[in-house]
Amino acid sequence: MNIMNKASKGIFSLALGACLTVPAFGQSTDLVDETLINTIRGYLQHPVVQISVKAQNRKYGQLGQSEINALDNQWITERGQSDQPLIAAALNSPASTYLTQIQAESLGLFTEIFITDQNGLNVGQSAITSDFWQGDEAKFQKSFGAGPDAVFVDEAEKHDDTNTVRVQVNLTIVEETNTPIGHATFEVNLTELLRRKGR
Repeated sequence: MNIMNKASKGIFSLALGACLTVPAFGQSTDLVDETLINTIRGYLQHPVVQISVKAQNRKYGQLGQSEINALDNQWITERGQSDQPLIAAALNSPASTYLTQIQAESLGLFTEIFITDQNGLNVGQSAITSDFWQGDEAKFQKSFGAGPDAVFVDEAEKHDDTNTVRVQVNLTIVEETNTPIGHATFEVNLTELLRRKGR
């Protein structure tokens, strides 16, 4: 019995290791199914998200690249300073509070969440991001830039510090008329998702 148990555990470990070390799109999409996507979409219809994204779209409108760069540079500069007005305003916003709550209640499933406006500028985040503007990245261009129903699942990445594999799931945020107003990124812990699916 012990020999069989050890053999079974060994086979399971090898299978699990193979799944978790594959940084491939196919593995990610296999685990990130319609149920998870619909759950995320439900979060994005919450009034806090809708109101916050629309408010920032009204505040900034369609910004030029120089204006976007100025805001992004301010954010990056503030990361190394004690005085952080732009970062503080973003982290203390109702949207950030809501996203932080979602991450906490996911019990390890979501490791990072952030949403942006139509310019790709952060509206809310569960933790400080490296930059303020996401509009030059595939996560924004292949979700918001691809229409209201777009879902872009990026390549999975191994995180050695936590011994987990994670993937960013990116969706377009739409209002009631199905008009795109922003984008969302949910970083999913595939290791935890795999455990919950019992694979």
